[in-house]
Amino acid sequence: MNTALSEQELQRRDALAKLETLGINPYPAEAFEVNATAKDILENYDRDKLNYKNISIAGRMMSRRVMGGVSFIELQDATGRIQAYFKRDELCPDEDKTLYNTVFKKLLDIGDFLGINGYVFTTNTGEISIHVQEFTVLAKSLKPLPVVKSADGKTFDAVTDPEFRYRQRYVDLVVNPQVRETFVKVSKVKTAIRDFLNERGALEVDTPVLQSIPGGAAARPFITHHNALDIPLYLRIANELYLKRLIVGGYDWVYEFSRNFRNEGMDRTHNPEFTVLEFYVAYKDYLWMMDITEKLFEHVAVATNGQTVLQVGDKEINFAAPYPRVSIYDAIKEHTGFDVNDLDEAGLREVCRQLDIPTDESMGKGKLIDEIFGEKCEHHYVQPTFIIDYPVEMSPLTKKHRSKPGLVERFELMVNGKELANAYSELNDPIDQRIRFEEQLKLMERGDDEAMFIDYDFLRALEYGMPPTAGIGIGIDRLAMLMANQQSIQDVLFFPQMRPEKTVKQAGVADYTAQGIPEEWIPVLQKMGLNTIDALKAANPNKVFNDLGGLRKKMKLEIPMPSKDDVLKWFE
Repeated sequence: MNTALSEQELQRRDALAKLETLGINPYPAEAFEVNATAKDILENYDRDKLNYKNISIAGRMMSRRVMGGVSFIELQDATGRIQAYFKRDELCPDEDKTLYNTVFKKLLDIGDFLGINGYVFTTNTGEISIHVQEFTVLAKSLKPLPVVKSADGKTFDAVTDPEFRYRQRYVDLVVNPQVRETFVKVSKVKTAIRDFLNERGALEVDTPVLQSIPGGAAARPFITHHNALDIPLYLRIANELYLKRLIVGGYDWVYEFSRNFRNEGMDRTHNPEFTVLEFYVAYKDYLWMMDITEKLFEHVAVATNGQTVLQVGDKEINFAAPYPRVSIYDAIKEHTGFDVNDLDEAGLREVCRQLDIPTDESMGKGKLIDEIFGEKCEHHYVQPTFIIDYPVEMSPLTKKHRSKPGLVERFELMVNGKELANAYSELNDPIDQRIRFEEQLKLMERGDDEAMFIDYDFLRALEYGMPPTAGIGIGIDRLAMLMANQQSIQDVLFFPQMRPEKTVKQAGVADYTAQGIPEEWIPVLQKMGLNTIDALKAANPNKVFNDLGGLRKKMKLEIPMPSKDDVLKWFE
């Protein structure tokens, strides 16, 4: 990470010191009472002018126009931006104009937090604004924000670099208002789900994140160590088995927004840390679960977007119920031409070979079918579609199909070519469950590092008796992507996982002199922000030459000015 200070950062620290010298605390401890927001004023002022005579509002200064004795700024709070009007002779009615001429004009910067007291009025151009009678410095910003241009209320030069946006999300949220709106929509998704479930009598619960056995899904876990107990523990890959224990314990309907962790790949629909909603309902089956899932997704679409038809990229997706139901074998036959219904493992490997799908020896029958469907079928299902009736080898926690031997009562909801939900008629036969776990153990011994562990405590819970139960897991981040029309999971996670930030080596004296730069000019180049080898190599020699004279004078350096040819040689 580059910790060298740029010229702007040095200037802001200088302003900070000067504010303190003037007796102004740049980071006051006192609360600043707010009684209005930008959105409230802009939407309601014309209808209720009487209530806007004593406004107290706070936020960041995002722009400033100084015109002698009057100035305008844009103040941004959590709800939006509003213009504020500063008049020197009203802020400083006496002879001392320091508050305006020095503090406001010279020591404040874009990004600083201000508290403003005043009244609302309409300018000659018709813009609703706040006439400032008092202002308070609430927090000094020491790093400059990226410059974002806008006109007529529309941003046309937003910060778009993903590396910057995801790593410094706090800045992304400040300068890109549409990003804040995306996360408001993400929150609405979760609120809509909670409302839907709570109205039907479901109970929200919490289950362990640190688990002695990573169960409930087929995935590679993160491993950690508990020092006090001296045992290995795993970050949960799913919360399924704990929620089923609660059904054993007597609850009829439980749900949890589960933060899960899987030590696997990262792409635009996968993050190693993600949120899943799981809920389990006693005395229900997967047919009932399909019906309730349709209703839930329809409700979420309307709650977050006001309608069931949503724009997702270049597609329109309709979440209105009902959704088609297609068996996984029929889907594979339709999109590959192969009927895999009666094939054994060797036959499935041959199909994979003909379809150019890579396989390895650790893959059993279930994994092979999953690969065929994932590679050749799932992208075809753009509109919400239930893929149902999976082979038993793919679903070690699912009840066998009531009428179709070799299958289980399971569905996956596919939307926009990706799995969005996975649900079962839950297996509640403890003897069958033990056999299924043992089959998973054999796959693990073959090298499948996503095979399930045997959870003996869960088997013991089943032996006490679990009623017929339907369960589902819904990928909340993927659902939020759809509802907010975002193409990457990173855009609906405040802080997505990223590679460690590179440490930038600061240039030492030897690095400068190796370029032929005299030592007396090193402080000037550092003042210009040329603090690293990369910055030196990337610098524009002509611009450096043009800036040297002004900085030499500003820094009061009594050193001879180099010729332009000399400076050009520094950067050869």
